Amino acid sequence: MTSTTEQETFAVGRRLAGLLKPGDVVLLTGRLGCGKTLFTSGIGDGLGVDEPVVSPSFVLVRSYRGFLPLIHADVYRLSSTGEFEDLDLLSDAAEGVLVIEWGGVVAQALPEDFLTVDFEVKDDGQRVLSIRPSGSWRSRDLGPLAA
Repeated sequence: MTSTTEQETFAVGRRLAGLLKPGDVVLLTGRLGCGKTLFTSGIGDGLGVDEPVVSPSFVLVRSYRGFLPLIHADVYRLSSTGEFEDLDLLSDAAEGVLVIEWGGVVAQALPEDFLTVDFEVKDDGQRVLSIRPSGSWRSRDLGPLAA
């Protein structure tokens, strides 16, 4: 799907929030500044988070309260899946949702069930969001994301 504005990127994240359930993991991949944190802000809004969702780049992880807890991680600075496993985020997120920016780095350390959203920025500034389900996500209705 193509997003031509920041508002559209936010709205897709918000729509995804309506599909999320406890224990879900969402990986976000794409270059710096492509809209990963903005997308996560939309997820937070859809989950009822009432504070700004900001990049966890320098602290690695930020947690937010909503209808479901949102754990937002940025694993750009991690050099191995072992470092990710040491954070024990999967256990922390069992009752909520885990969104991981730069998730390609840790995909091998994840359970089979996760959703990947790849962000690509075109020369004209449009963002192409590619949704790649794995595991049980393949049988879930992702139609609302394209609305």
